[in-house]
Amino acid sequence: MNPNGESRRAFLGKATLAAPALAVTGLAVSTASANDAAPQRRVIGGSPSPNFSRAVAFGKLVFVSGVLGTKAGLRELASPEFEGQCRQALDNLKASIEAAGSSMDKVLKCTCFLTEAADFATMNKVYQSYFPNDPPARSTVAVKELVLAGAKFEIDCVTSLA
Repeated sequence: MNPNGESRRAFLGKATLAAPALAVTGLAVSTASANDAAPQRRVIGGSPSPNFSRAVAFGKLVFVSGVLGTKAGLRELASPEFEGQCRQALDNLKASIEAAGSSMDKVLKCTCFLTEAADFATMNKVYQSYFPNDPPARSTVAVKELVLAGAKFEIDCVTSLA
């Protein structure tokens, strides 16, 4: 019996039901032999900073770092206005996704950071133009500020290579 009064058999039965969800992420425990190759971690080149990777692929998933609305390869904002920054950030996100070997239609989850909640409607309009069909899951968070002075929007994502 575990602390919840559940038998080991009942617990293992529930764990077996959860296994398909783990398999979707590529993190399931395998019964394959030791000769089978384990998923490899691959850093996607092109980061504008030595402090973080542009993206990291692991198995069939790619984790894209947060991107701002900066001009390509620079730490200079493309626009002082929210909509211009939002469009440029999504262009930068798309470039990172494609550099990893994926595409916008394979994005599974995005997290968006806004410095002004009032910009939510504008963000939705721009976001929808990049994800017009079957948009990925998304979280949106209002934050006090972002790491680059004047930045109003940041986005990261998880995408699939499959």
